[in-house]
Amino acid sequence: MPNSFESLETPRLLLDEARLARNCAVMRERCRALGVNLRPHLKTAKSLDVARVALDGEKSAITVSTLHEAEYFARNGYRDILCASGIVPGKFAHAARIRRESSCDLILVTDAIEVAQAAARFAESNGVTLSFLIEIDCGEHRSGQLPDAPAVVEIARAISASPQLRLRGVMAHAGHSYGVDEPAAVVPIAAAERDAAVNAAARIRQAGMACEIVSIGSTPTVLMADHLAGVTEARAGIYMFWDLAQLSRKMCRADDITVSVLAAVIGHTRHADTIILDAGALALSKDIGANRLLPDAGYGYLCDPVSLQRLGKLAVNTVHQEHGTVLVDDAAWFERLPVGSLVRVLPNHACITCAAYGAYDVVRGAEIVARWERINGW
Repeated sequence: MPNSFESLETPRLLLDEARLARNCAVMRERCRALGVNLRPHLKTAKSLDVARVALDGEKSAITVSTLHEAEYFARNGYRDILCASGIVPGKFAHAARIRRESSCDLILVTDAIEVAQAAARFAESNGVTLSFLIEIDCGEHRSGQLPDAPAVVEIARAISASPQLRLRGVMAHAGHSYGVDEPAAVVPIAAAERDAAVNAAARIRQAGMACEIVSIGSTPTVLMADHLAGVTEARAGIYMFWDLAQLSRKMCRADDITVSVLAAVIGHTRHADTIILDAGALALSKDIGANRLLPDAGYGYLCDPVSLQRLGKLAVNTVHQEHGTVLVDDAAWFERLPVGSLVRVLPNHACITCAAYGAYDVVRGAEIVARWERINGW
């Protein structure tokens, strides 16, 4: 295995081992302080090795976004998996196969009575058991039923009425917590997320049904909640890696960001005051979500390959498929960053950047110490 940056073919996805461990320890301690179980969301990491660090070596409860991820973790010994994206009937057979082949407690999510009814028909005709959480809309309005909607109890009854379905509880996700740039502004969003889930669970219990799991979470709301009374578990994921989008919202520091893209300078376009990298849209993504609150983020900050300190005010300003263009404000950068030299780019949105790669090259200081595989796709 290569053990130096210079021996790696670029672009390459790097992961700082110490930063990952530190970030994960902070979230575990935060959930302990709140009195809830941590069910880390691995939709960004998609890696057994990252999961091992996140869970401090245990194979306990996790969250995923796709059945492909669920199958990957189930095959590798994880037995308590929440697939947090709403299920559709066309995926029931896949979910049932995962349960059958791994004996995994795979929990599915819906906010539609039609899905619950279809799940009952499928499960009864195939002799399988499917478990569900009901998704609650706590303010983002992306998906879920409002906590006081009649449909919450109706869906719960439809699930509970089938001998082959198990109603496990409710879940909420305050994705709109990413829309503010002051941590204090997240506090009322976290409260609304908590209250929506807790109140929906109470309505289900009042209707005579069990509601074992009350699941909430986004990284900002878990970190900023004043309390989580009535909640059983918290889901969060971006805290493992962080990125410029979260930096722009003051949720992390630059030296918390765990993943970066190693890139090489492939050209100088002096007449345009630009340096060209071999990391473009496919290596960095075209997500510019950080720019609303961090206008100089571009497609990622340029950093020193070893220290990860930002190089002046340099950022990737334009991307083509395989080219990243960096505007320079001083001709001295051409000498400091000659053709063939290396930089590391902090990602705008780690979830999308990581999706371009099949593995992480794990960094300890200036040394590559491991290569951790990850999966992609559905």
